[in-house]
Amino acid sequence: MAESKKKLSKKLTLFDLYAVSTGAMFSSGFFLLPGIAAMETGSAVYLAYLAAAFLILPSMFSVAELSTAMPKAGGTYYFLDRSLGPLIGTIGGLGSWIALVFKSAFALIGMGAYLTLFVDLPILPLALVLTVAFGLLNIFGAKETALLQRILVASLVVIMAFFVIQGLNYMYIAQNPLPELRQQDFFTNGINGFISTIGLVFVSYAGLTKATSIAEEVQNPDKVIPLGMILSLLTASIVYVVGVYIMVNVLPADELFSSLTPVADAGRVILDFLPGNSGLLLVVIAAIAAFASTGNAGIMSASRYPLAMSRDNLISSKFGRIGKFKTPHISVLVTTGVMLLVLILFDVEAVAKLASAFQLLLFFLINLSVIVMRESKIEAYKPGYKSPFYPWVQIAGMIISLWLVAEMGLLAVGLTGTLIIICIGWYFYYSHGKVKRQGAIYHIHARLGQLRYEALEHELMTIINEKNLNTALTYEEVIARSTIIKATDQQTNFERLLMKATINLDRKVSVERTVLKDSLSNFEQNFTQLKEGVFFKYVQVEEVKIPEMIAIQSKEGMVLNIGKEEHKAHAMIFLVTPADRPLLHMRIIGHLAELIEAEEFLERWKQAEGEKELKNVLLTDERFIHIRLQEHTKSEEWIGKEIMNVSLPGECLIAIIERDGEIVIPKGKTKLESGDVLSILGYPNDIKVLKEGLEE
Repeated sequence: MAESKKKLSKKLTLFDLYAVSTGAMFSSGFFLLPGIAAMETGSAVYLAYLAAAFLILPSMFSVAELSTAMPKAGGTYYFLDRSLGPLIGTIGGLGSWIALVFKSAFALIGMGAYLTLFVDLPILPLALVLTVAFGLLNIFGAKETALLQRILVASLVVIMAFFVIQGLNYMYIAQNPLPELRQQDFFTNGINGFISTIGLVFVSYAGLTKATSIAEEVQNPDKVIPLGMILSLLTASIVYVVGVYIMVNVLPADELFSSLTPVADAGRVILDFLPGNSGLLLVVIAAIAAFASTGNAGIMSASRYPLAMSRDNLISSKFGRIGKFKTPHISVLVTTGVMLLVLILFDVEAVAKLASAFQLLLFFLINLSVIVMRESKIEAYKPGYKSPFYPWVQIAGMIISLWLVAEMGLLAVGLTGTLIIICIGWYFYYSHGKVKRQGAIYHIHARLGQLRYEALEHELMTIINEKNLNTALTYEEVIARSTIIKATDQQTNFERLLMKATINLDRKVSVERTVLKDSLSNFEQNFTQLKEGVFFKYVQVEEVKIPEMIAIQSKEGMVLNIGKEEHKAHAMIFLVTPADRPLLHMRIIGHLAELIEAEEFLERWKQAEGEKELKNVLLTDERFIHIRLQEHTKSEEWIGKEIMNVSLPGECLIAIIERDGEIVIPKGKTKLESGDVLSILGYPNDIKVLKEGLEE
């Protein structure tokens, strides 16, 4: 079995995603940055945080849409690669990985500024130990990592909520004396200084999108991802804006502008009613939780970028290996190792500015990706959440990103350009020529009469089915997602056609190509002749979750040597099914056998020309239809209704309901649920009307 093709386990819940997203935001943006930002715009700094929260919305909407359409490991990289092509994907993947590594390392260094308030510990050794600890934890499992993330973020949010509530109480209810807010301390550098400050604090919210890199491991991503991001942004916005507003009001301007520990300084004032240094201790605990959660979430998210890129041959396949704990252990180890080198060798604070500028560039590309995916008109692009006010939100997001990058100065732009050149160089050195894949942008070209990349549609269809693994595929869906191979008049050599079928299946299932070929060519097991000229072979595989089918058409006939007999096959059907559903292949064989028994089947099969026509031959049965009830389809209107209230054409009858692997005998008051597979019988004309209604 190809280790690199194992799938990540889907164990992460809404709270897990919220914790990762929130944890990736809270660190230097709140515990270090307010004092530095206040030097740029004075006491108006809290308004800069508020403005930045609104400016992140376009990118959040775009990321949520792309994540629900393509919930795969690698997040930003995967979106950019599949929309804009592998070159931009390489820039997005390697760049995001490097930027996130630097930012996470910076967060761990940031712990030192707060720890030194209580204990005299060397900062660097502590950061190195924490990096190793978080790296090991990420190897043992996403769920275990997420558990720590839950604890850290829960502690942080509780303490910060207490900080905010007590701060407001100190200011407005207790009516304690406050330092005078001088007019000259507001907008100290005018509107230009305020705009520059927005760009500085904008990256405090950038961690919001990092949870998308673990989207493949999230349960029910269509609902969890957008909701988790919205809740995370609300939490961060309230704490940032109100928290900084409190700092501005309780600290003298000169003290705030020069502080690297502004939360601790404010905590000494508003929490002075607590005994001893308890108030300061609470703030330090919150700071440690914030920096630790950012470092932990950073390793967790960053390690998924090499995993995704290795799957696509943009870097070595070793990075894609999934260990026994169902985590990308090689990718985690390398990410942790690079973080250690960054901590030892680099001025992390300076390079953190590079991470910020590159993140803004990625936001520009993400917004562009939504436009490309929408305009490509790919039928299989079906996001569970759609960004509002398309395309104006995306255009605004692109303008905001470029504007803020420009505000960061020539140094940040120059460093970002250097990183882009390095990524381009790597692509042409390692990947160019190995990767045949193109992005959805080619589908826009197709609308103008140019090139398109068909495999992307198949990949998106696979993602749609992976998102719905808990619902059984109907026979029609198995045929719809199958691959058809048409042998030319000269292609009658079965071995060559078998290899072609193996290559096609290898792209979809987690089995080594040689093993798969040997299994398919073994006619002593699971092989049957359905009719003269029609043969069927199935293989059961543990790692497969949804059935995959390959059907070969040979008008002249392929020569099959079975034992001592020679046969001519005009139709050869291969089926790979999950090993944990032993009767699934029997259901599919039953449907095929019923169709193939018809006298006209073989003649129609040989005469069919295109892929669609051949699939229609395998689908034709005028007396029944299978329908899976699913959101975002025409059948959605049936969900939640009792059968007696479902309007069916003519004499159509719901005969059987398959629900969670069980057979339900329908009654008038049986309520239909999302995921139900309905077997409907009826006269041919009635079934035709029903099909047409569902296809509108």
